[in-house]
Amino acid sequence: MESISIISEIEKNYSLISKDTAFAKTSKNPIDRRLDFCGYFLAMIQTLDARKESFETIRRICIEVVLEYVRPKNKWEAFLKRLPAKLTNTWLSRLVFKKLNARFSTKDSPDGFVARIITDKVETYGLGYGFDILECGICKLFNKHNYSKYASILCEVDEVTSGLAGLKLIRTGTIALGAKKCDFRFQAMITLPGKEVFFL
Repeated sequence: MESISIISEIEKNYSLISKDTAFAKTSKNPIDRRLDFCGYFLAMIQTLDARKESFETIRRICIEVVLEYVRPKNKWEAFLKRLPAKLTNTWLSRLVFKKLNARFSTKDSPDGFVARIITDKVETYGLGYGFDILECGICKLFNKHNYSKYASILCEVDEVTSGLAGLKLIRTGTIALGAKKCDFRFQAMITLPGKEVFFL
């Protein structure tokens, strides 16, 4: 019965938060679309916080939930997650990056994201792909609901999602922890039996 009560509280909190993320469904900036999931994530944090759970307990539960959400369910999903990294240095990827950069840098809502794609090989450790989040919609959402201290939990998941894409994340800071931007740089990864090798 406890789990039913918790789910009910999360749904109640989410119904209020979702009003602040409704714009994301039709935003011209595709990064904004992740805000609906982040709204549900925030609703879960609010529910656990109201139940007097510690920050560390909330962090652990949230990371477990997100990891289960992003983990590939089969070999096909795992392949698709790694495909973009394999196509990074192709003419097609350069064309896609150019189009995506125009959309990522669009501020469709004051509550959304603003980002830029980096393709300079020197700045991206030879990979030819990286990006900076200049305005973080997640931080804005969490701040609006007075839960900014929990926003950095989502930043921790970036390393895992990068690994699923066949990349090692290299980052110097995040907006959630006080930096002016979230910088995402990567090294491509090859997997050998029993270990992973990173190369430039």
